[in-house]
Parts: sequence; structure tokens; C-alpha cells
Amino acid sequence: MSASTDTPSGAARAAPPSPRRPRFDPRTAALPVLSVLVFLVVWQVAAASGVWNETFVPYPSTVWRAFVEVSTTHDGTRGYGGYLLWEHLYMTLRRVLAGVVLGVVAGVLVGLLMGTVGWVRRVLEPWLTFLRALPPLAYFFLLVIWLGIDEAPKVTLLALAAFPPAAVATTAAVAAAPLGLVEAARALGATRAQVVRDVIVPSALPETFTGIRLAVGIAYSSVVAAELFNGIPGIGGMVKDASNYNNTPVVLVGIFAIGISGLVIDALLRAVERRTVPWRGRA
Repeated sequence: MSASTDTPSGAARAAPPSPRRPRFDPRTAALPVLSVLVFLVVWQVAAASGVWNETFVPYPSTVWRAFVEVSTTHDGTRGYGGYLLWEHLYMTLRRVLAGVVLGVVAGVLVGLLMGTVGWVRRVLEPWLTFLRALPPLAYFFLLVIWLGIDEAPKVTLLALAAFPPAAVATTAAVAAAPLGLVEAARALGATRAQVVRDVIVPSALPETFTGIRLAVGIAYSSVVAAELFNGIPGIGGMVKDASNYNNTPVVLVGIFAIGISGLVIDALLRAVERRTVPWRGRA
């Protein structure tokens, strides 16, 4: 009787504890803020040292005034080139979104095909490597000749920049799917399509998301090249136009706008990844 009565309590004691949410550590937020403060101090010291001309290294306060001027209407001038900073950023993000969606969707589909069909991989992999090795400016001028100077070459360039990392990551993730699970599914009578849908795709999702994040980053880093021609409104067009007049403060405003918005986009992608692939990193 005692053994039977002890069993439930022993099972209760053996039950795994409920997972706890990680506690907020103030140092986690303090370190990035501290790094920004150190950067601003070093920047201020470098500008005040007089080693470089202010045209090349402007004061942080000068860049801040340029940010305010680009973001508002002042002395009858609206922002930069007739557009406010948020309008430049909106057009850039719209182009990046269109290009990334096209490039990532095509890359994931091609990667899935290359990872599951051997002869397709052998045919397409050299072309994918060739495209991945090309810098965006290498084919942007050709796109301008073919498609003109409107939105088409810009979106196409960003799509071509996003396509290779998405395709390569998906191909590698699909090829690395657990063979034991694949064979078990086939032994249970699953069709090829069911194996791909229920085994290969879930196992490949974590690395595919990594490829998507890389694709977004590479496309975003190509936005200045994409907006070389007729890029206003657009952050890249604003940066390029300001550089023609040695307007370093506005160039830095554009660089910071691209960098900060890139951090926000990557954080959003991480949040989507955590919700879509909650099993990542778990044995």
C-alpha cells in the first residue's frame, strides 16, 4: 500500500518545472547605450581635435542640425530635395520591401527545389554562385539600359541582391534535413510531397530564416546603389546627391537612417522568427 501511495507523489516530484521567462537585466540595455555614448564622445573629440577638416568630420551638433533641417520645413525649403526625411525613408523601404519579397520568395522556392532534386541543384548552383559573386553595381547599369531609370531597375537590383542568400541558405537547410525522419516518414507511407511538407520544410525553417535575414541585410546594403539614378525621394538618392556637394552632415544623416532602420527591421525579423520557429535551438 505504501508503495502504491508513494508512486503519485514521486511522479509529482519528478515533474519538470515550468519554464521561467528570462528576467530583465539592466546591463543588457545599459551596454548598448554606453557604447553609443562612447561613440559620441570619441566623435566629438575627433571633430574638436582639428586633425580633419570639418567638411570631412563634422561635429555631432552639425549633423543634428542637418537632421532637423532634413526632417522639417525651414526658410521655405521642405526637407531635402523637396521631401522630408520620413518620405525619403518611406520610398526606400517600399523599394526594399518589393525587392526583398520578390528575391526571397524566388530564392526560397529555388532553394527548396535545389535541395530536393539533385539534377536541378547541379544545373543551377554554378549560376547561383556566379550571381552571388557579382557586386550590385556590376549589373545595375545594365538594368538601367534594359529597364530605364524608374522603379523597375531599383526593385530588380534589390531582388537580385536578396535572391542568392535566400536560395543558398534554403538549399543547405533542405539538404541537411534529418535522414532518419525522412526515411521514417516514407516507411509510414508518406508521399514525396508529404515528406517535403511535413518533414523537410519544418526542419529547414530555422536556417531558411537566417538566410532571409541575410537577404534583407544584403538588399538593404545595396539600396544606395539602387538609388543612384532618379533616387529622390529615397535615402540612397539623398546620400548620393548630398555627396555631390560635399554635404557630409546630410550624408551622415542618411547613413544613420539606413543603419537604424536596418536594426529595427532585423529586430522585427527576429521576433517573427521566434514566433514562427519556436523550436529553434531546442534538442
